[in-house]
Amino acid sequence: MKALTFLARRFVAGTDPKDAVWAGERLAERGIKATFDKLGEDVLDRAAALRASEAAKELLRLVPGHIERNISIKMSSMGQEISREFCLENTAGILDVARETGGFVRLDMEGSRLTQDTIGIFRELRERYDNVGLVLQAALHRTPTDVEEAVARGDRVRLCKGAYREPPEVALQDMAAIREAFRSCAHRLLEAGNYPAIASHDESLIRDTIEHARARGVEASRFEFQMLYGLRRRRWGELVAAGYNVRVYVPYGTHWLPYFYRRLRERKENVLVVLKNLFGG
Repeated sequence: MKALTFLARRFVAGTDPKDAVWAGERLAERGIKATFDKLGEDVLDRAAALRASEAAKELLRLVPGHIERNISIKMSSMGQEISREFCLENTAGILDVARETGGFVRLDMEGSRLTQDTIGIFRELRERYDNVGLVLQAALHRTPTDVEEAVARGDRVRLCKGAYREPPEVALQDMAAIREAFRSCAHRLLEAGNYPAIASHDESLIRDTIEHARARGVEASRFEFQMLYGLRRRRWGELVAAGYNVRVYVPYGTHWLPYFYRRLRERKENVLVVLKNLFGG
């Protein structure tokens, strides 16, 4: 447990929102954007969901004006599994504060059992708000269709491989197939999406994104790369120096163990990336 705590300090900004904002300020000094996230999910208590909603509003107000007010939230932490309407109300309240403060809110994607409902909530909110985005996971069989619908609607999408263990009938299992699915979805978003976020530490996918954007004449200002706090820090600076937008996902809070453990458990490559970064990679 002590070893995990030591490792987590490298990849979680701290326990307090001020810790996250401090990390965001240090990133901004390097020309790197941040998206802030209070760790926690699978909330089954109304009071806890309300606290999570208020924490997100507090965070939006806490971020100083010279840093982009950009946060990520999970629908399960907003009471999704308690009541859909309750979750919608909590999330809309956050989007109202984001609108007031000039902020942006990304709805994180969780396990596949919540995917359809999360997309449904997002679409309902998009009818009233333009400061909200969605995450799609390339590993899921359904994602190419979801990408096409997002492109048609002008939705802002963060594309990632997917960090949850899913059964074969729901998701691809082979990493080569997942990478190919990611490339295909990324190409479509780069060509026709609304400022997509290409979220990966996989150098082959980063290079493919750069090569495809150049080949299709997609300017660097039309998309961004996203990576996790503590991972591939040297690469962030290299991409910024090359003229690309980079955003780092900055988590904070006391519920760091599930977050950290999931990223180590799901894919062997995550363990290798963590070990490499511990030694300055």
